[in-house]
Amino acid sequence: MRSYLASLGVAGVVSACLVSGSAFANSMGISGRSGKQGSSLTCAECHTGGSAPTVTIEGPTTLAPGATGNYTLVVRGGPAAGAGYNVAVSDNGGTLNPGTGSYKLSGEVTHKNIQAFSGGEARFDFTLVAPSTPGTVTLYGAGNSVNENGTDQGDASAATTLNVNVATGGGDGGDDGGGCAAAGGIPLLGAALVLLGTRLRRRR
Repeated sequence: MRSYLASLGVAGVVSACLVSGSAFANSMGISGRSGKQGSSLTCAECHTGGSAPTVTIEGPTTLAPGATGNYTLVVRGGPAAGAGYNVAVSDNGGTLNPGTGSYKLSGEVTHKNIQAFSGGEARFDFTLVAPSTPGTVTLYGAGNSVNENGTDQGDASAATTLNVNVATGGGDGGDDGGGCAAAGGIPLLGAALVLLGTRLRRRR
């Protein structure tokens, strides 16, 4: 009987360590929970019970091949005592790099520690180095708003995506730098000089 109880005690300690280790690892960030691997594979797989936050990714939607874009995942609302995040890029995408307070894990970016809210939001910066070939890549992001009670209960998360068009010859179109032009591509100043010359010849 004592041997059986001792075995139960050891199993309990091991289980507690595993659970604590998991919680500790998540408080220091996690990968594979951005939603890229499936809509159910987000922070919501473990964190439940709280009101859902809103999560957005801010940054350029067009990059030149090989260019670097600055992005921010923003978490607003929910329990709002603290927040964490995980961002991944589609398989045809470029390279993610972490900003301040984040690190790279299995090719994805995530938080080093739970970040406190400021001004009603938590912001996580990162960069994307676009691939060398044109196409559309997708950023997958999940943000977790937590109540900091030491458990997974009472927290809530949400996921979002952002498509980035990788294209050569980017820009806003516009004119070609020649300024205002008349029909046929003649600058307005040149057209005015031609008209003035014509009138002077008529007067002679």
